[in-house]
Amino acid sequence: MYGWQIPPPKKPSKSRADLARERREKVTSLIKQGLLKSERIKQALLKVPREDFIPELYQDYAYLEVPLPLPGLAATISCPHSYPLFYEPLGLNQGHKFLEVGLGSGYGAAVAREIVGDKGQVVSMEIDPVTFRYAKANLERAGYRDVVLVLADGGLGFPELQPYARIATTAACTEIPSPLLEQLAIGGRLIAPVTKAIGQDLTVYEKSATGISQKVICTVLYVNLRGQYGVAEEQQS
Repeated sequence: MYGWQIPPPKKPSKSRADLARERREKVTSLIKQGLLKSERIKQALLKVPREDFIPELYQDYAYLEVPLPLPGLAATISCPHSYPLFYEPLGLNQGHKFLEVGLGSGYGAAVAREIVGDKGQVVSMEIDPVTFRYAKANLERAGYRDVVLVLADGGLGFPELQPYARIATTAACTEIPSPLLEQLAIGGRLIAPVTKAIGQDLTVYEKSATGISQKVICTVLYVNLRGQYGVAEEQQS
């Protein structure tokens, strides 16, 4: 799966206490690596049980640094380090209106909801109906019923609630969909994996009154964006 070696499915054997300990150890490791600095992001990662957003046969691997398969077409939950990798340079914080393109398991939306707090808002879009239903059930079971979930092409954004202070695209695209840049607030930031001739660059875009600047964070490997602005078939091979 996209160059990653996925562990075999197995019946869960770890207790809730085991997984809670692994969650704390993962957060400590992310801090030591310099990937996690924000106190709000740290507390969100400690609070949200990642294992509750993973299919049962993969729950024991919740804090392993590999993406894990989800229901739906080529759907995965990203590695644990991916969330601070995105949210730290994005500057996601309390009170932000946040648009996530690629709902996946719902875990990223839950973490983001904890970060933005009661004065913020999280909107998450998913193009795959099977993946959407899975994530919706996860979020409802976990109590995140105020996250706005949209079953639609995420590259088109969700103009009904624009502008967004922060936008994250969790799938790779050759260029940022223009509707997302249009729906980004002045002073807002957008982060996305951008496909290049070789590999993908995780890139942050910042919108000002005079234009858009960009900064490459690092090289990454993510599934491709689907929909109107998706990566063409010949570019995926």
